[in-house]
Amino acid sequence: MQIPLFNTVLSWILKKRKYQVDMFLKHPIEVQNEVLYELLSEAKSTYLGKKYDFKNIRSYDSFASRVPIQQYESIEPLIERNRRGEQNVFWPSKIQWFAKSSGTTNAKSKFIPVSDEAIDNCHMKAGKDMLCLFINNNEDTEIFKGKGLRLGGSSAVYEDNDTYFGDLSAIIIENMPFWADFSSAPSQKTALMSEWESKMDAIISETIQEDITSLVGVPSWMLVLLNRVLEVSGKRNILEVWPNLEVYFHGGVNFKPYREQYEKLIPKRNFRYYETYNASEGFFAIQDQNNSDELLLMLDYGIFYEFIPMESFNGEHSKAISLEEVTLGKNYALVISTNSGLWRYLIGDTIKFTNLDPYRIKITGRTKHFINVFGEELVIENAEDALEIACNKANALVVDYTVAPIFMSDENHGGHEWLIEFKKEPEHLEEFTLHLDEALKELNSDYEAKRYLDMTIGMPKIHKAKKGLFYQWLKQKNKLGGQHKVPRLSNQRDYLEELLELYQSEPG
Repeated sequence: MQIPLFNTVLSWILKKRKYQVDMFLKHPIEVQNEVLYELLSEAKSTYLGKKYDFKNIRSYDSFASRVPIQQYESIEPLIERNRRGEQNVFWPSKIQWFAKSSGTTNAKSKFIPVSDEAIDNCHMKAGKDMLCLFINNNEDTEIFKGKGLRLGGSSAVYEDNDTYFGDLSAIIIENMPFWADFSSAPSQKTALMSEWESKMDAIISETIQEDITSLVGVPSWMLVLLNRVLEVSGKRNILEVWPNLEVYFHGGVNFKPYREQYEKLIPKRNFRYYETYNASEGFFAIQDQNNSDELLLMLDYGIFYEFIPMESFNGEHSKAISLEEVTLGKNYALVISTNSGLWRYLIGDTIKFTNLDPYRIKITGRTKHFINVFGEELVIENAEDALEIACNKANALVVDYTVAPIFMSDENHGGHEWLIEFKKEPEHLEEFTLHLDEALKELNSDYEAKRYLDMTIGMPKIHKAKKGLFYQWLKQKNKLGGQHKVPRLSNQRDYLEELLELYQSEPG
């Protein structure tokens, strides 16, 4: 197949998809209701379909009252039955793929079922839509004249009892159509290498002479790769290596702390950054506008959405609402029912709506990754925004960070302890700390109230981490690359204590 002809055809196909996207933009509630009834109809004869009598569910209220909200621990026994070969448990078609997801540091892995329908009609479809939305917003793009560099997970796919598991990115790569290699790099063999650092070297070797026009991957790990590209090539910036680079499709972690570093690496005035929101459980949202920090909720991927207001969040005992009932600016925990057979599954992410016509969102954090020891209700969004403000005022750059509470005792005042690895250190850490504290007060009235006269919470305590500390910590846990990331906030001190111990033991 001739590459120019292939790229012309691909571009034409992607533009056609825009008409279908416009349909769910015009009729969002109808499309979501149709998704729900199609899921119930498809799964009515499964084990769970019979248990909850799917065939007689005629309304959302009936669905919500009959099927309980569930977290992974509640469905793990059924997943293990599925992994041992029992089929028709969650979903009628054969489930042979399981996305291995262990969060950041949990010793116990999760195995999320991934059906063929989810691969084709959710994840693959989203990959096409990501390109579709970009080229419709940038009609002069020449993205298809070159290749996209994909940086996936660190694990290959492994077989176990006639089923397969691995990082979601590895599963997607395994299921890519043959023609995908025409437009992407590195090769499938390299992309699926399991040893992260060797894989990085192989990716650079394969791509440094290619015409790379787009990047796809998690910001923290892509940053590591791009810095290594400069080391190997001896160039001053990435455009000297790949002059036709146009766009970076990113997701997995908040991009704000990394943006300035990327802008220095890729000094191109009209370079585009497009955010995506996907997980092992599904692909949920895509940035659909240039220069935006909002994500369009994708409503026709075989996923039915529900939302739990965080002010009334009570885990599996929470009351959820449908898309029709959401309001602007409120934090919601996300609940999904999917074409892999996850039913009213609480994935642990929190979002807020920034627009209701169409439905656009921002990711605000995790239901478990927050600090509320003193009633301060500090969420990741607060921490990220405050860090950005403090960095701008102190002319600093952050690589990674984590925050934990300082519990009250006879010796200690209550507070928050930060461990921050700086790319560019602030000249005065005390001044940076003051900026951070003031920003947190501005952004979070509960934090401000608890900081009043230092009565409940004292000033933040900040440690400057040594270069590469977080990387070394993840490496020790065999969690380099892909979707693995440093936990930003925790209500406990476990992560921070491990990092501080490593900090003390490292020379230099």
